[in-house]
This record gives sequence, structure tokens and C-alpha cells, in this order.
Amino acid sequence: MDWWKRFRKLAANRRVNIEDRFELIREAATGTMSRFYMARDRKADRVVGLKLIDNEKIKKFEARFARLEKPSEGEIASRCVHPGIVQTLEHGETTTGISFVLMEYLQGQGMNTMIQAQDALFDRYRGELLRQMAAALHAVHVAGFIHRDFCPRNLIVSKDRRSVKLIDFGLSLPDLPEFCRPGNRTGTPLYMSPEIVRRKATDLRVDIFSFGVSAYEMYAGQQPWSTSVVTGRAAMEHDKPAKPIENHCPNLDRHLAELIHRCIAADPDERPQNMGEVEAELVRFKT
Repeated sequence: MDWWKRFRKLAANRRVNIEDRFELIREAATGTMSRFYMARDRKADRVVGLKLIDNEKIKKFEARFARLEKPSEGEIASRCVHPGIVQTLEHGETTTGISFVLMEYLQGQGMNTMIQAQDALFDRYRGELLRQMAAALHAVHVAGFIHRDFCPRNLIVSKDRRSVKLIDFGLSLPDLPEFCRPGNRTGTPLYMSPEIVRRKATDLRVDIFSFGVSAYEMYAGQQPWSTSVVTGRAAMEHDKPAKPIENHCPNLDRHLAELIHRCIAADPDERPQNMGEVEAELVRFKT
């Protein structure tokens, strides 16, 4: 048994009594497969983020990978270490059999809220935030995973608007052929790549597409495609040409506009082929 399997076995045997260890301060968010709390960790005497995962719902998602020994969300998150990624402190199961992920508690707001507000501070630091986003997603890929739900809702911006962190590895998968086969149609529809929508084989470039849609929205304040629908039907438009971002941002750096449009190309071969390339280009742009 290799070291990683030994680690997983030890983690599975470590069960935490939530009521004894944590003071649940407030419920901070509710997702489709989890509940997230701001909590005080009595053991470490600090405020943390506590994610409790709905095991029944996650089992349905992971059933398709039953024979592949898919790492848990906590395992994936703990291996994605970067200043632009929320720090995972611990993961395991509660004494009642519920999976949990313990992480640093981030003070700030979702990028989706920032996009709606478009305040002066956000405008001032938007380019730096975009570079940090690219670096964080690149780190996920270097760690060997595809995030698969990269979107403004999963990016937390600090109160001073100068930093951003990527969260939520609930849909993330190893970047391995057996996890990238056709059929896995999961993600947030408005940021979903055409190959996911059409149930084709996937790879890291699905995240590059989602990054491009998020970048477009950060600058334009709206989606690249004309739609008032936010369900899966909206994603069916993603293999069509996007509205030129210059229509909304006539003063945007031409090279940045071109990069964003390459990221959201319907054909993955026409996108940048890795996030390292995207990150390197963003460093050169005046944003």
C-alpha cells in the first residue's frame, strides 16, 4: 500500500464530533451538495470555515467513478496549495458519518457580487485580481486536477479588493484519462465549456474556457452570449461566437481582449493550451 493510500486510510478512521469541537457561529452558504458554516474551532481557538457534505448527493455524483478510486473533495483540496487557493486545514468524517472539509475562513465577497457592484476599488485592482485567478487555476492544474466549476461564485475577493482566492473542489477531478471520458455533464451552466455540454471527452481546457467567461464578465459586466436563461439550456449557446468584448469595453487592451476570446473559443484546440500560457500573457498586459 503506497503512502497516499495509507494517508486516506488514516483520514477515514479519524472521526470528529462536530458538536464537541465546533461552535457553529452562523450558516454562511448552502450549496447543492453541502452546507457551509462560519465556526469557532475550540481545539485550535480560531474562526474557520466548516463545510458539511451531503453524502447521499455526493454519492450520486461519484457513482460514475466507483471503480476509479476517486479522491474525496477534501483530499483534492488539501493537495492544491497556493496563496490564491483557500487553505484546507483538515478533512475527514464526523462521528455521524458526514464528510467534512475544514478550511480557513475568508473575509470578503464573491466575485459575482463584485461584478454586479463594479465599484471604484474593483475597477482599480481588476487586472491584478485576474492575474491571481490565473495563477490559482494554474496551480490546480499543476497539482494534477481539473477544477470543473471555476466561476465568479467560487472566487472570494478580499474586502480591500486586492486579493482573490479560489474555493470549492466539490466537482474537481484528477487530470487523468479515465476521469475525462465523455458523459460527465456537471458544472455551472453559464461557465460550462461546449465539450461538457455536448458530453464529449474533456481535459484541462474546460477550466480555461470557464476562466475566459469569468474574465469576460469581470470587464463587460455581462455574459459573452445573449441569454436570460441560467439553466443548462444557456450553455447550449457556448459553441456559437461570443459578442465582442470591445462592444462593452472599447478601451480594453486589445491583446487582453484577444486572449479572453481565445479562452472562450468553442474548439478547445483554439484556446490557450494551458493556464501557464494564460498567466504569462496576463503579466504583460496593461489591465
